[in-house]
Amino acid sequence: MLWPLSTRHKRLFRLTSARWQRRTIFVLGGIGVGAAAVALAQLADLAQHAFGLLLAESRYAVLAVTPLGFMLSAYLTVRLFPNAQGSGIPQAIAARHLTDQTARANLVSIRIAVGKIILTLFGLLCGGSVGREGPTVQVGASIMFALGRVSPRRQPGLILAGAAAGVAAAFNTPLAGIVFGIEEMSRAFETRTSSLIIAAVIAAGLTSLALAGNYAYFGSSAMTLARGADWLAVPACGVVGGLAGGLFSRVVIAMARGFRNPLGAAIKSHPLWFAFACGLAVAICGLVSGDTIYGTGYAQVKAALDHSAPLPQDFGILKLLATTFAAISGVPGGIFSPSLAVGAGIGSNIASFFHDAPLGAIMLLGMVSYFAGVVQAPITAFVIVTEMTDNHGMVVPLMAAALIAHATSRMICEEGIYHALAKGFIERATGPNEKES
Repeated sequence: MLWPLSTRHKRLFRLTSARWQRRTIFVLGGIGVGAAAVALAQLADLAQHAFGLLLAESRYAVLAVTPLGFMLSAYLTVRLFPNAQGSGIPQAIAARHLTDQTARANLVSIRIAVGKIILTLFGLLCGGSVGREGPTVQVGASIMFALGRVSPRRQPGLILAGAAAGVAAAFNTPLAGIVFGIEEMSRAFETRTSSLIIAAVIAAGLTSLALAGNYAYFGSSAMTLARGADWLAVPACGVVGGLAGGLFSRVVIAMARGFRNPLGAAIKSHPLWFAFACGLAVAICGLVSGDTIYGTGYAQVKAALDHSAPLPQDFGILKLLATTFAAISGVPGGIFSPSLAVGAGIGSNIASFFHDAPLGAIMLLGMVSYFAGVVQAPITAFVIVTEMTDNHGMVVPLMAAALIAHATSRMICEEGIYHALAKGFIERATGPNEKES
């Protein structure tokens, strides 16, 4: 016969059991997020390859395929998967601030995750300048939300962990995933929550490693700024990248909020035709660029870094325009990878003024500067670029460029794009007379 437990021992047993249950949910969720991230990455590559086959048949087919694809994607988003539009990161941020379970489920749920995956792949299949990493964040938050339905009190932490695990698994950058969760998603450090985030990130990272192997997203790079004059590229990239990133964010935020004029009313009344027009604009950018700006931009940037070859002079601006049109069209798709590609194009242009400086190093400065200008999360920006290139010799210049870009961007756009867009989702969920908690 077992010795009867005292009241104190029973309370301790319940507390220990609850702790292990909570840790198990975070770990299992991390495994699920890692598997989903790998699946989405591989399917995204297949979608872009299929689009490449279309271009090989007729590069002018995009004048029909891309705008009609955007229109269909916008229709499916509105009718079947509302709140799946855009990056997905603002929805995850908004879900953390909401307290009503139904309101949260409208932003992060398995249904939304399925729609996000399907329509992001469809966007890449049509040639949209979109990425898969932002959608992976919303998918990760949705998986964690579904696992934690039994404990609504833990939902904010679970959504945060799912988002961080999504970034870690999508880029194979575990440290960046943790930093992203703390700096961008929560904007605070909480010891208890952060330890569980780390557990989820580790689980997602190990799952990604098991399924896809260990790799650096853009390969390994040992390029550094060698001479004193090379360091002038740091403020140059920081200012230009920050200005461009801030301008992009301001345009996207303004379009999301709408305009109180006839043009704004027309866009709101005819969202499908607006998506068609945006798709047509993306197709025109693609034709002008020589078919280089479609998709994530990963292949073009990786090739340029691997061979120390400059990107086309118009790549940065055309990729920026194509990404802007995709972002304001209302179709699902992220801006992470396209932003890094835009930054690489900016860095390649700036490198033409520094003839003796390593091209790859200045491209990295452009990438971190533009990305920091868009998201206004400088620590995440330089950590993620450092991990993606396995280049720790560039940590200090990348850090400096990110901080300069962040300060420059704030002169144009007062708030980072994700949090500004999240406010719109919160307001629509709570109503005009309520406040998020």
